[in-house]
This record gives sequence, structure tokens and C-alpha cells, in this order.
Amino acid sequence: MQIELAKYLSVSGVNFIRVLWCDNANVIRAKAIHIGALSHHFEHGVGISAAQQALPVMYDAVVPESGLSPVGEIRLMPDWSTLNLLPYAPKQARVMGDMVCDGLPWAICPRNFLKRMVGEAASEGLDVMTAFENEFYLLRNSPDGLGIEPADNTVFGSTLAMDLNQKVIDEIAEALVAQNIPVEQYYPESGRGQHEISVRYTKALSAADQQIAFRETVHAVALRHGLKASFLPKIFADQAGSGCHINMSLWQGGHNLVPEVTGIEGLSRIARAFIAGILHHLPALMALTTPSPNSYRRIRPHCWSGAFRCWGVDNREAAVRVPSDPATLRPTNFEIKTVDASANPYLALGAIIAAGLDGVRRRLLPGEPVRVDPGYLSPEERTARGIDLLPKNLGEAIAHLKHDEMLLNALGSELAQAYIAVRSAEWEALKDMELDAEVRLLLQRY
Repeated sequence: MQIELAKYLSVSGVNFIRVLWCDNANVIRAKAIHIGALSHHFEHGVGISAAQQALPVMYDAVVPESGLSPVGEIRLMPDWSTLNLLPYAPKQARVMGDMVCDGLPWAICPRNFLKRMVGEAASEGLDVMTAFENEFYLLRNSPDGLGIEPADNTVFGSTLAMDLNQKVIDEIAEALVAQNIPVEQYYPESGRGQHEISVRYTKALSAADQQIAFRETVHAVALRHGLKASFLPKIFADQAGSGCHINMSLWQGGHNLVPEVTGIEGLSRIARAFIAGILHHLPALMALTTPSPNSYRRIRPHCWSGAFRCWGVDNREAAVRVPSDPATLRPTNFEIKTVDASANPYLALGAIIAAGLDGVRRRLLPGEPVRVDPGYLSPEERTARGIDLLPKNLGEAIAHLKHDEMLLNALGSELAQAYIAVRSAEWEALKDMELDAEVRLLLQRY
């Protein structure tokens, strides 16, 4: 394989192969192997410090409470099955990396965590299929050069926005397809300069890998057009926030287990139990799915962001939405709305799978589907129906995670300690920051 790979890369004109990892702060990082040194790194990858998983989003300095330090070397091993040439960087390629310590998967590797949770699902006879649904802003420097402004000033679904941004959107779509990421839909979103591109579902690990590639591609193509792209959950106080909903279905032997003719709202028992597990653990899950202090500027009632712990068919105010399907007349998937692109996709998706499996194993029930905007119900009505307002800030979500034994056990003690330390440091540093300062810090991190 090594010889064939080297020939392929050489013929393709590749100089560097980027080996990527995504840290606990969800910053995408890489080390690049020059093609001339490929034989040296093919089997043993590249070295990174263990401290890389102890860095918060604000700066490259170790969070002491993480349990990690500059002492210790981790091997970042290329998963060559994920190799892609980069359409936006013609002399470079990308491959996803797995973190290995002493020849074994490192306990603090996010990608390995998702692999473990996919294995847990397989032990229950389930194959989890997933797609990440990204919203993002296209921005340009303001005329005075001191700030940013949207690349257009249009509204949801505007064909003018499509025309104004056709070149950059087309190039993003072409670059995604060239990396074997099938594009399904595109439309301008509600915020000025905000857009959404959805891709086809795939197996969970591939979906998380694609999420990394998606963010990288959008950022890079925007730069080629003199624009800045950002997936930051809340950039403008008076404009829509950007979510990254996770659409999910459960399969067995090539058969989708979600729909059931006689099931409640057309959902099978196993799908309802999986949703119940997600809802049961959602306050703690949010420390992994909406893990930035900025995330909670978006998650508000009446903002279509899933601010309430409940589910419903075609209810965009519920944390878990079950989309109707006109082709089958029964749901074929469900959507977790309390997710954004500040989340490490391996950790977020792995934790959601762990929560859903807990629901399946314990035969949990999700309660009655909610058919109204829960924000318009009185507190007494919500209490009677078991509908909770979800955590209002990251500090609350972290507190829930610290007491969720199931999720802590799924993560493992080392990963849980490092992750909670990093996100707690971010909470303490950013919790009192004004939006403008927060955006200046985080705009190009996400």
C-alpha cells in the first residue's frame, strides 16, 4: 500500500499530506508530512505532545486541571482510508489522524471515543447513520477595516443571496463533492450573510470526519474569494445564530429501524427509547454539543434552537425534532437541534450515541410529543408535561456533566477530566465577556 500511495500522491503533484486532529476545544489542527518523508512516517505517523489535548480555545497554554502536561509523546497515526486531495490547496492532501500512546489507542483521543461508541451501538445490533447540518456566515472586512460585516444583506431563502454568492457557494459544493461528500441542499439562511449546505448521511465515524472536512473546506474556499467564513454560534446580537443540527437514524442489516406503521407518531419503540435517552441526558450532553459560552447566546426560546427538553414532529422549538417524510408518510430520522459547530464532532456524536443507547438499554420513554411552541406554555403547564428549560449557560451544562455518571463512564476518566478542565477554563475566561470581544476571539477558531 505504501508504494502505491506514494505513486498516487506523486502523480497528483502533492507536496504535503496534512494529518489532522481536533482538540478538546474543537480547534482543528494538523502536522504535515512532506512526500519525500512519507516512508519514514507511513507506519508510525507524526509525534504531538500529550498537552495538545489540554489547550483551551483562548491560547496555546496547558490547563493544569486537565491532568496533562508537556511531558509525554503521542503518535498521530494517519487513517489512510480518509485520504483526500484538497481541491482548494492543489499541492496538498488531508488525512484524519488517530492518537496512539505506547502502541494503543489513547484514552483521550476524541476520534477513538467515537469509535468506541460506534462499537457499543454495534453490540446492540445498531448501525448509527448520521449527517451534520451546518449553518455558517460569509463575512467581509468592514469599510473602516476595524470590524466585519455580512457578505450580503438578504433574508431567508433569498434568490438574490444565491446570485450574490453563487461563485463561492458553487466552489464550496464542488470541493465537497471532489472529497466524496455528497451535497444535498443549499439555501441562504435567516441571518444576513448566513447560509446552509446540507450533505447526505453516512456512518457515524465518516460523518464526523466529513464535518471536519466541511469546516475546513468552507473556511478555505471563502478565503480564496476574499471572504471570511465562520460557524461561530452567535456573531451578531440582532441576527440568527448558527446551529449544526445532527440528523440521525438507526439501522440493522440494511433496514432503517426508525419508522414503524403502528408506532407513536410513526416511530418504532427503539427510536423512541433512543430519543428518550438523549432527552434524559441532554442537560449534561450540552457541555459536549453546545460547549462554548457563545453557544448559549443562540439557545433561547422562540429562536428555533431547541431551548426546551422535549420532542415533537416538525416542531423546530423542540430539542429533538422528528421530521415528517412525505415519501413514506412516516419519519425516517430524528434531529438533535441543541448542537453547534463549536462542538468537537467526535465527542458530540459519541456522547449522543452513548445517551441514546442508555435509553434503549433502560427502555426509557420520551414522554408525549409536543405540538406547540413550548415557550408559549406557562411554567405550570411545562412542569405538568415534563418540559424543562435547558441550561442557560455553559457553566450549568458542565455542572450537569460532572454529575452524569453514565456519560462520564462512557468518556472514561482521563478524557472526561481533560475535556471538563478545558471547557471549564473557557467558561471562566469568557463568561463575563461582551459579545464583540467574544466574537473577535472566536470568529476564526470556528
